[in-house]
Amino acid sequence: MWHFSFTVADLDTSVAFYSDVLGLELVHRQEQDNAYTRELVGFPDASLRIAQLAVPGQPRGVSTHDLELVEYVAPRAAPTDPMRNRPGAAHLAFAVDDAVGTYERLRDLGVEFVSPPQAITEGINRGGFTCYFLDPDQITLELVQTPARPVSG
Repeated sequence: MWHFSFTVADLDTSVAFYSDVLGLELVHRQEQDNAYTRELVGFPDASLRIAQLAVPGQPRGVSTHDLELVEYVAPRAAPTDPMRNRPGAAHLAFAVDDAVGTYERLRDLGVEFVSPPQAITEGINRGGFTCYFLDPDQITLELVQTPARPVSG
């Protein structure tokens, strides 16, 4: 995988959320207002502001980032309905060591949650915890605490 990307309404607000609140590292910012970008995205007047962020401590491959945030300066568009049950909706999950503690820290910072952490009672992650929360554009994000797994020797 090269990266995952979200289109956001305000790049500065989103960068602050993903870096200051969630702890991702800002790797790079750029503006793209050129023929290549306009051809790529299919809008003849496209002008984009972009930020690239990375999960701290993760190995870097060819791409130096994990998440790309894109603000369309032009053409502007109204937000889409990001409800989780709509075909085409996506979410990004973050692995955490302590779902309850992370939930409490983020909640205290004003992050909007769909629910508090739920015990995973079925499937491969049974014994762990998970919950959904929302970014400033109402994009669904997830915290996942996997159960302790036996170490094979």
